[in-house]
Amino acid sequence: MTLKTVDDYRERVSKLRPKFFIGGKRVESLNDHPISRGVIEATAKIYELTMDPKYSEVMTAKSHLTGETISRSLHIHQNTDDLQRRLDMARMNSQKLGTCNYRCPGNEMLPSLAATTWEMDRDLGTDYHSRFNEYLKYAQKEDLVVSGSVTDTKGDRSKRPLDQDPDSYVHIVERKKDGVVVCGAKQHSTGAYVADENLILPGLSCQKGEEDYALAFVVPNGTEGITYIGQYNAYSVEREYAENLHYLGNPIYGQRETSLIVFDHVFVPWERVFMCGEIEYTQRFISRFAKTHRMNCGGACKVGFMDLIIGATELIAEYHGISRKSHIVQKITRMIQLNNTSLACAVSAAYMGKEDPPGSGVFMPDDAMSNLSKLNTNESFWEVLALAGDIAGGVAVTMPSEMDLENPEIGDYVSKYLKSAVPAKERMRIMRFLQNWVAGLHGVGTYQGAGPSQNEMLILYRVTDLEEKKRMAEELANAYY
Repeated sequence: MTLKTVDDYRERVSKLRPKFFIGGKRVESLNDHPISRGVIEATAKIYELTMDPKYSEVMTAKSHLTGETISRSLHIHQNTDDLQRRLDMARMNSQKLGTCNYRCPGNEMLPSLAATTWEMDRDLGTDYHSRFNEYLKYAQKEDLVVSGSVTDTKGDRSKRPLDQDPDSYVHIVERKKDGVVVCGAKQHSTGAYVADENLILPGLSCQKGEEDYALAFVVPNGTEGITYIGQYNAYSVEREYAENLHYLGNPIYGQRETSLIVFDHVFVPWERVFMCGEIEYTQRFISRFAKTHRMNCGGACKVGFMDLIIGATELIAEYHGISRKSHIVQKITRMIQLNNTSLACAVSAAYMGKEDPPGSGVFMPDDAMSNLSKLNTNESFWEVLALAGDIAGGVAVTMPSEMDLENPEIGDYVSKYLKSAVPAKERMRIMRFLQNWVAGLHGVGTYQGAGPSQNEMLILYRVTDLEEKKRMAEELANAYY
């Protein structure tokens, strides 16, 4: 058994010393900074759930390489049941955390790597797949947190990489006997600075002449030349300077934390390089990762978030004494409808999944249904947030703090005027939790994470067999007795 405990993870992360900045200041200790500590706590919770026998069917799997029990976060889907269990894990983790499961993005890249390296070895005679398998066995044995990054900074999007600053996309600047040297940056990298390893996939479908950008590799956290620059916003400031995190909407785990990862002449040994110049396979890397991410991120992770939003909204309606009003019931029901439709698309994507490519042993979600899952969630999540804000009312964004409630000079006023069907403190606590959603970052984060709607629409149109639909219509239209 290769599973590690919460204490094992905490010991590892306490030894990490990445070059990490947030809010213009260097973070010397990940455990001591309130923002990075939230990421650590969320990741630790995943280890805790994995070791809980009650959740073992969802959180663990059997390694196809060693037969050992491993974290599902490091598993390669071997059948449609694996796809369904992965979906279940994404939803449950979101319900438990109310923020990102920081083992998620890397996990969704691993099947794409397994499938595409197998395909390259078959077609080109490379040894990428054997390299990848050796790395995966190592990651499974040590039960590592592997973050994943795809999105380049891109610079001027009207230009290709070679027509602008070449570092706008991660690329090779030198090939050596024992490895490659890379420069560039990846953005939106979720939880990368508290992960054990950073996995990097190509961020664009490369053309001839762009071989240096057709690159996939993995490096340990803190490798020389890597700098992490954390996101920073109003919620970051609130968390950084709060005297007591209890007053925040999600006190333990916080908002989803990402970073810009800068690669300034970073050396990567060959055994950790899984693509190097094979431009014709970059799109396959991206599309296989995308459909897995869209099934889980769109149709499972955000379903878990919507479960929380619906629960908080129902509580607020009860606290306001309006939960049985017909228009409130109708709006809550609409939220449930949107949530369950998103889940249904994801379940369909898993159920209709298949081996891709055939012979690889790797199962992927159905192309159309995974993209439909994300497309549907893009629209549904915004509406759920709007309905939650409508039912909560303006106090969701104008409410005083619980610190005011505890102030001896004004506390009685706050207690008197913020109470409803329940005491002010109960109402304010759930309202602050709900504020984290309706006035927070999750709307844009949900829409953009795993790709905005235009991306899914393009794929959905591309994978739909319109010729077959035309043939069926013509056959019936021209039928006669």
